[in-house]
Amino acid sequence: MSNAIHIVCPHCDGVNRVPSEKLALNPKCGKCHQPLFPGRPLSLDQTRFNRHIERSDIPVLVDFWASWCGPCKMMAPAFEQAAAQLEPQVKLVKVNTEENQGLAAQYGIRSIPTLAMFRGGREVDRVSGAMDAGRIVAWARQHL
Repeated sequence: MSNAIHIVCPHCDGVNRVPSEKLALNPKCGKCHQPLFPGRPLSLDQTRFNRHIERSDIPVLVDFWASWCGPCKMMAPAFEQAAAQLEPQVKLVKVNTEENQGLAAQYGIRSIPTLAMFRGGREVDRVSGAMDAGRIVAWARQHL
């Protein structure tokens, strides 16, 4: 009997139970039939953020950023590349701190970009400053 892992759909936010051995087979959402792992970061607001952090059984890597931040803009393509390399072991999401000031305050985001790793609904580590894709992937894999 396989272990089922809960994955929140990036399209409809439905919670899916996926057998762990099927994660790498491009599973689709049972509700909207879209891919559960699109290979790119997902932008989240507060409501969606809470659902993805609290209901996902895989680690969630969050990029807290802002549109006016030069280093954030420079890191965006690297974060995109990291998503393609880390999924389905890690889900990558982005939170715009200008549009979601409550989340930024809740998690004490003082500098951006800040990457925060969540497991089981709780933050387990964070790092601030722009990184290239290789460093993002290496840092994230420390938490698997």
